[in-house]
Amino acid sequence: MAYIFVFGKTLPEVWENSVVRCWDEGDSFRTEYDKPSDPPSKDCTALLVVEEPFAEPRIHRAFPGGLDDLEIYRQEVVNGVHDHWISPEEGKWSYTYHQRLRAYEIDGKRVDQIQYVIDKLSETPHSRRAQATTWNPAVDPTVDDPACLQRMWFRIDDRNRLTLQVSIRSNDAFKAAFMNMFAFTELQKEVAAAISERTGTEITVGQYVHFANSYHIYGSYFEQFEGFLKTLKQRSFEERVWNSTSAIVQEQFEYGRKRLADESNG
Repeated sequence: MAYIFVFGKTLPEVWENSVVRCWDEGDSFRTEYDKPSDPPSKDCTALLVVEEPFAEPRIHRAFPGGLDDLEIYRQEVVNGVHDHWISPEEGKWSYTYHQRLRAYEIDGKRVDQIQYVIDKLSETPHSRRAQATTWNPAVDPTVDDPACLQRMWFRIDDRNRLTLQVSIRSNDAFKAAFMNMFAFTELQKEVAAAISERTGTEITVGQYVHFANSYHIYGSYFEQFEGFLKTLKQRSFEERVWNSTSAIVQEQFEYGRKRLADESNG
């Protein structure tokens, strides 16, 4: 297996460098989703460290999907806006990350693991036990799309910064990883705010660490990815990113919220 380590200040910097290194250094692997004509994917084990996940710029323009989709995904992870889509008996979703993190079912009871993290770190900031897991061994081995995110581990350092480390078994580097990183850091911010309110001590957002067992670029979209590589040569880094506070980003985030409102009303 190939291994990569990427360290940087901001989310788009780390994400961009990680997908390029996966392309350059990854091994060739077949996947369970390949068509006969697809070349093998590029695949590596990846450790990505973002030193300041809320430093601007926060958004890479090349992530697949629209800014409105990014806002909707953020709300899926943080607020559970699509938990009502869970209905495996009807052929719909078997889980959401929000449901597994905040309403994990054990012996007929629902466990809010994020609230446990908030409570635990409010009492013992240096605890090594503040974690939330998603894998359900009674369900996930038999479904077509089992949970990729496996675990979140939180800790507060001696400068009152909340670190979040996530473990992902399988991560589409180009088409999913940036949205994952963006949404998971938004949850990190929510947890830091909740601990701050609970304790009366300001807890800020610290490092974000993203570990993927299989960090991959699928052969089915190599042509699209090669187009992305061309833009790296044609545009400066400043032309490849957005500040999350910019007017165009906020306008599209608002459109994402409108889509959710229309969905609820429809």
